[in-house]
Parts: sequence; structure tokens; C-alpha cells
Amino acid sequence: MEKQNKFLLILLMGIMIYFIGVGLIVDGPKSAVQGFIRLQIQPGRLISDFIPLGGIGGTLINAALAGAVGLLLISILKVQLSGPTYTAIFTIMGFGFFGKTPLNILPIIFGVYLSSKLAGKMFREYLIIALFGTALGPLVSFIVFEFGFTGLSAIAAGIIGGTITGFLLPAIAVSMLHLHQGYNLYNMGLSCGFFALFAASFVRATGHRFESIMVWYDVQSAAVIWLVPVLSIALILIGLISERMQSIKGFFAIQKLPGRLPSDFVDLGSLGGSLINSGLLGVAGSLYIYFVGGDFNGAMIAALLTVMGFGAFGTHLKNSWPIVLGVVLSTLIFGKELSSPGPLLAALFGTTLAPLAGQFGIFTGIIAGFIHLIMVLQTGAWQGGMNLYNNGFAGGLTAAMIVAVIQWYRSNREELT
Repeated sequence: MEKQNKFLLILLMGIMIYFIGVGLIVDGPKSAVQGFIRLQIQPGRLISDFIPLGGIGGTLINAALAGAVGLLLISILKVQLSGPTYTAIFTIMGFGFFGKTPLNILPIIFGVYLSSKLAGKMFREYLIIALFGTALGPLVSFIVFEFGFTGLSAIAAGIIGGTITGFLLPAIAVSMLHLHQGYNLYNMGLSCGFFALFAASFVRATGHRFESIMVWYDVQSAAVIWLVPVLSIALILIGLISERMQSIKGFFAIQKLPGRLPSDFVDLGSLGGSLINSGLLGVAGSLYIYFVGGDFNGAMIAALLTVMGFGAFGTHLKNSWPIVLGVVLSTLIFGKELSSPGPLLAALFGTTLAPLAGQFGIFTGIIAGFIHLIMVLQTGAWQGGMNLYNNGFAGGLTAAMIVAVIQWYRSNREELT
């Protein structure tokens, strides 16, 4: 286990160095650092692609440093690096392109820390909640930069608001997991969305209106287009080399798993197999964006890195394609463009529902993807764009409904027989 821990630590640090290196080369050190600083004062609510706001270099540095915060906590607390922690770091880095900054995630993490102390638990037991709970980073930025506070009072309000948010998340997360019974991989997306509903309602009660945000990078940049494919191919090669035949056996073993939470593919399959799965998901997602004519930008990189991260914790090629097909069918039937932001994000992030296809079959997966698109296009407005894992919010609601119907049907069928 120590060898695995060291291997993943070096791998994740290498990815962060890769991001920073590309950022410094593309924009130059001065411009990249200036862009990074600009991002720290952005609201970050959906949809805020950081590349137009901070440049490619600044965004890459922001993503790497946001991920470094999580990796540092993991190292300090001596938490084992495995499927869940690998996934959390990939997700944080991904949303460093799309709403999270090293500054707006800290109050939430601190709030979860206080919650662990009140509950008499070690912080390491709540660390995964703290890391994924950073989905509400934009809530902190909103309080500081948009809610009407100024100067030190704005900073203090943001810290207090973020701390309260983090403090309440552990209790909410446990209840939300029971609601969908592990069939929504982005459980913290549902938890954060649930909390954000109340936060947004409170904000609206004060008379404040959420201004819609649409910052979307649509410029063709080789650095942005090839960032994830190069990383994906590297992960596949590293996975193959690290364990050789064991990696291939592990990869095929992973494809047989339903993926329901918690499914640590590193333990259930193998480390090498998980890296291959992660890399192939990155390649598949990149090809999907290319073939539907979508834009490669910060939002898409966030989606790709998140899907790749969950390639070690619930998502694989076999259980994810029915979800994507369902989203595609829903998009076409309702007359939307596959390349437009909403459907494009839903096709990738919708794989949060992959365990439904893994457990109940292809048809259920297609139905889940179909419903998911309908839901996700509405839920963002409900919570004011403050929950970055909006697809996890919509996915949790979708999964809860589908699981309830399936269980009702099966229980009544058993009674009849």
C-alpha cells in the first residue's frame, strides 16, 4: 500500500507540474501569474469558464494549485491515496478551470474540519466530504464579490459563510446518499445542490437577484485541445507499464463492476487497470466533443478531468455509454444542439448516473440519461449557479426517482408472485 501511495502521489504531482509547465510556456510567466491573480477575484458561478477570464496560463496554474491544496491535506493527514482520493484531486483540478480557486475552497474545508471536531471524529474521516464539498466555492466568492459587502467585511462574510456551509455538509451528505442509494456518483453534487437551494432562497429573500453568467471560451487553441488527450494517453501507458498483464486483467475486471458507490476500482480491479480506464475515458470524452463539434475550453476540461477521476471510482466505458446515448437522444428529440453548452456538459457529467446502467442494464441507463438532460437544464437556476456540481444535483434527483420506481415495481412483483 505504501508503494501505491507513493506512486499516486508522484503521479498527481507530475500532473500538476504538467499543467503549470504548459501554462507558463503558452502565456509566459508574467502573464500567467497575472491571470491567476485575476481569477481569485472572480465570482465563479455557473457558467464561468476561467480561460477567457484568466488566460490559459493563469487557469492552468489555478487548477494545479487548487489540486495541490487537496493533495497537501491528504499528505498531512496521512490519508491513503486510492480511488476516492485520486478522484477528488482530479475533480478539484478540473473545476480549477471552471469555478474553484485555492482561496474560495479554503473556508468550506475549514467548516468541514470544525464539523468533524463537533462530531468527535478525526478530520481524515471527513476529508472526502471536505474535498468534494469545494463544489460550493462559488458561494464564498459570491458573498465576497457580488452580495454587496465591501472591504474587510466582504472577506469576513465570505469566510463565515463558507465555514457555515462546510460545517453543515457532512450531515447533508449522509442523508443524500441514502436518498439515491449510491447510484449517483456525484453524491456531493446532490448534497451541495440541496444546501445551495436554501442559500439561494435566502439571498433572493433579501431582494438580491442572481445575474446570469455565461463565460464560454470558443477559440481554437492547440494547448487547450491537446491538454487532456496527451494526459489520457500518458495515463494509459503508465497503467500498462506499471503492472503489465495485471493492468489489463484489472481493466477488464473493472468493466464488469456496476460502479455503485462506494466502488474503489483501485482495490476492486487494480491500480494499473484504473489508470487505463481513466485514460480511455479521457480519450472517449475528447473524441465525443470533437465529433459533435463542441468547443474545447475550461468547462470541457473540467468535465473530462472529472470523468477521468471517476474512472477510478465508479465510471467505466461499459456503464457510461448508455447514459451518454440517453442524453444524445434527449438533446435531439427536444430540438437542441449537441454542441451547445448544456447538452455537451450533460453528456459528460451525466455519467454520474453510470451505476444505474451498470446495475440495471442498458435500457435503464438510456432512460436515466434522457431524463438527466431535462433536469440539469433547470436545476442550475434553482441554486443560483453556486453549486458547481450541478449535474450531480440533477443526477441525484434523477437517480432517486428511478431507483424508487424500480424498487416499487420489484417489491410489488414479488408480492404478486
